[in-house]
Amino acid sequence: MHAVTLEQPLVTRPPRSLAEAAEAHLDDVLGYLLYLTRDRETAEDLTSSTFEKAVRLWERFDPRRGSARTWLLGIARTTALDWFRAESRRRKREEAAALPERIEERFVEGLSPELETALATLSAGEREVIALRIVLELDGDAAARVLGISPTAVSTRLSRALKRLEERVNEG
Repeated sequence: MHAVTLEQPLVTRPPRSLAEAAEAHLDDVLGYLLYLTRDRETAEDLTSSTFEKAVRLWERFDPRRGSARTWLLGIARTTALDWFRAESRRRKREEAAALPERIEERFVEGLSPELETALATLSAGEREVIALRIVLELDGDAAARVLGISPTAVSTRLSRALKRLEERVNEG
């Protein structure tokens, strides 16, 4: 516990500039963000972002509404929340992108390496029509409804995909 002396003012004066506020509260902002993220590099990046925002918003700072420290920590909190939301969206995108790969692994399980390699060279549309018609054994009408194309287009696409697949297997 610190003793208060008569020389120390009980109320601190508002900072004259953002530079003064930043110097006084940089460690608090970094420490707070480090606590939230539990990662030093991320906390440092978010601290930088916090002060970038503070530069743009400095003219809005009103010392009557709170201290510069509180104001900066509020910006830090908002910055961290934005980062957490972006990270969550990024993880969901990565999981969604990995999903077809996991599904595809199920479809190619037990295939010869040559056939797997040949399937990988086909376009996504070609693999899709093969999966629907051959692996899942949908009839032409059902596959057409899934793909949003005519049954004739499904037959044509399947025929071309199987021809390419045969060519690729024979090349290997």
